[in-house]
Amino acid sequence: MYKHVITLLKKDLLLELRQQYTFYGVLLYVASSIFVLYLAIQQPESDVWNGLFWIIQLFICVNAVAKSFLQETRGRMLYFYAIAGPQHFILAKLLYNTFIMLLMSLISLVLFRALLGNPLINFWQFTGIVCIGSVSLSLVFTMLAAIAAKAQQQASLMAIMGFPIIIPQLLLLMRISKAGLGEAFQAGALADMVWLLCGLDLLVMIMAIILFPFLWKD
Repeated sequence: MYKHVITLLKKDLLLELRQQYTFYGVLLYVASSIFVLYLAIQQPESDVWNGLFWIIQLFICVNAVAKSFLQETRGRMLYFYAIAGPQHFILAKLLYNTFIMLLMSLISLVLFRALLGNPLINFWQFTGIVCIGSVSLSLVFTMLAAIAAKAQQQASLMAIMGFPIIIPQLLLLMRISKAGLGEAFQAGALADMVWLLCGLDLLVMIMAIILFPFLWKD
């Protein structure tokens, strides 16, 4: 099983290296969005900074994840159907999109600090929360992209399905990340929210593994 997953993951990474315009397109979207925020608000307050950061992550995730299924043609999907199982395919996509989203989130964090100021008091704690949050966003939108790809309306359907689902998770991320801005939490409250977020991630992965085979057979 792991051999198939690693092989499919290498395939996605090699395609990314060969078709670098897709990666640079998302990177340009990240840089231009943050630069527009810089021109508009210069140095926002810490709460505004935090909210804007996660909203940008949301739109970055939609753009970064959608392309992973757009590049899979019907003929290629039939080929994957012949050589691998649905669990292998969806796990490879989850890992690939998680890697891309982690990279984009860290780049956007650097640009936010450079252009919009640095209100962070606990930088490494905030960075860890960003990593957990980027994983959460990528897992949810990967599953939604897989569903939307079957409807041939991937980008629009992802937005319609994704935003109502992701809002509670996004609010939780905004709340947790305030720890990096110096806000004090009750004893154990921060750990409970982090474990809740990790539990939601695990639930999404289990749902993807269980439900994707039905999409795979379609």
